[in-house]
Amino acid sequence: MMLKNDFILTEAHLEDAENIAKIEKECFSSPWSKSQIEDEINKENAIFIVAKSDNMLCGYVSGQLILDEFYISNIAVTNAFRGRSIATNLIETLINNLKSKNCIFATLEVRESNSAARHVYEKAGFINLGIRKNFYSSPTENACIYTLYFNKESENIN
Repeated sequence: MMLKNDFILTEAHLEDAENIAKIEKECFSSPWSKSQIEDEINKENAIFIVAKSDNMLCGYVSGQLILDEFYISNIAVTNAFRGRSIATNLIETLINNLKSKNCIFATLEVRESNSAARHVYEKAGFINLGIRKNFYSSPTENACIYTLYFNKESENIN
């Protein structure tokens, strides 16, 4: 039996791209290809963190830091490893990383029906700022826009 926290978090490397692509196919209706993932890992402004258990990639979070704003592209945990706080730990690690870079906020879109993911984001302090109508396809669905501000002053910027 694997302990809940029996995994490590580390920076993604190109050799992780194939396994990340497998998780993409499992978790998303429009998955990124291996080459798209490699491109993302190679971007100078990208932050790409993976979770591994016994050298098996079980989840990841990725996004881009643009000036002092962070846009989360994807976060996913393979079905076999869900319920072990991996997504929570990925988000917490990302948040700590962004705070050290003096980031003002992090933001993402999530399917309106994805209550498990929405719970993880809300638990981490993200707030739902609104809806993007028909943002997703296969199936068509609204997206909730979640944002985490790293200080109260930035929350009031319009």
